[in-house]
Amino acid sequence: MTSEFAVGDRVRLALPPPYFKTADPMPMLRPADTLPVGAEGVILSRRPGGYWGIKFDKGSFLVDSQFLELAETPAD
Repeated sequence: MTSEFAVGDRVRLALPPPYFKTADPMPMLRPADTLPVGAEGVILSRRPGGYWGIKFDKGSFLVDSQFLELAETPAD
C-alpha cells in the first residue's frame, strides 16, 4: 500500500476501513460493509490528511491512503 497516487489512477480497496465517509459537500459516515475489500474506483481528488476522493460503483467516498493500493491495469 502506497500513498503515491495521482488523480485519475484506478485504485483498489486493500483493507476494510472502520467506516466510510461520503465525498459529498455534507459528508456522512457509512458502515464498513458499504464496499467490499477489492472494490475498484477512480481517484477524483486529493484531500487533506492523507485522504483521497474516490468514485466507486456505489458512490464517492473519502478513503485514507493506507487502505488503498493501485489496481492492475490489463495489458492490451
